[in-house]
Amino acid sequence: MRIKAIKRKQGIGTDVKDATYVEAAGWGKYRWWRYLLGLTIILFSWMIAANVASALVALALGGKEGAAALGRLDYAAFGPVGGFVVAMAGFPVFFAGIVIAVTLIHQRHPRTLVTAREQISWRRVGHGFVAGFVPWVLLGGLGQYFLYPDSFSFNSDLKTFALFVPIALIFTAIQTTTEELFFRGYIVQGASLIWSNRVFLAIVSAAIFTLPHATNPESQEGGWIGMFLGLFVGTGLLFAIVSSIDGTTEVAIGAHFANNIAYFLLFNWSGSFFAAPALFSISEYHARFYDIISIVLIPIFLVIVFRVFKRDKASEPVS
Repeated sequence: MRIKAIKRKQGIGTDVKDATYVEAAGWGKYRWWRYLLGLTIILFSWMIAANVASALVALALGGKEGAAALGRLDYAAFGPVGGFVVAMAGFPVFFAGIVIAVTLIHQRHPRTLVTAREQISWRRVGHGFVAGFVPWVLLGGLGQYFLYPDSFSFNSDLKTFALFVPIALIFTAIQTTTEELFFRGYIVQGASLIWSNRVFLAIVSAAIFTLPHATNPESQEGGWIGMFLGLFVGTGLLFAIVSSIDGTTEVAIGAHFANNIAYFLLFNWSGSFFAAPALFSISEYHARFYDIISIVLIPIFLVIVFRVFKRDKASEPVS
């Protein structure tokens, strides 16, 4: 890592071609108090302003009864599509908080949370999507179907599903990208100013990613073993390590989107935070099965990302 070697006054929109996105932490204004202020802005947008946005959408959809339902976290009260919109309504606000912090407080381009290059490689984002989507669907989705066929039921309401597809694509893209910009982008960059060790950065990112996701029903079903294998190792640690090796968060952005969109559109557990009108509904969540899948998918994901697909040599950061 060469963070100290490349720290310089970088204006918004500029970059150093041989730098990684982690090293971009030293661009623009990067004093510790700016990261503290930026983190405060981001957390406010996430914890408070985003909840206000969800409440406003709940009011618009269900009036006072909708507000009461949101207070109970009863997303089913808004219907399958409405519940999804209410739950996701805060993520654009969360995203805006990140953009404000990076642009105004650090005075650098928000793109630097993804890459130090002048342009994001959407091809590399696509690689992450394929590496995350195909193995997850084949092993996680179809694997459970063949092992536990009685837990699957087909969603015959194709009209609702057709309405849900574009909404799911848009909101899920915002949700997963926002989480990657924060957990693998901003958090890693801020922590790198303390210590640029890759193991340290990966553990910090994975731990902070796991905490807010630990309250998900799936995590509760899997217990601490599921949280550790599925969230900390299978997602948080894996995406942080891949981003460190790749020098960008492009692969993680694509893979995170693939994972979530497959869950929302193809195989959704009826006991999840809210039941999305996916093509197939799963009545029983087999936690140990998904713990095993989380571990099995790691080497497959890495092989696809770094062996099947190749990074553009012109865009690879210099070690």
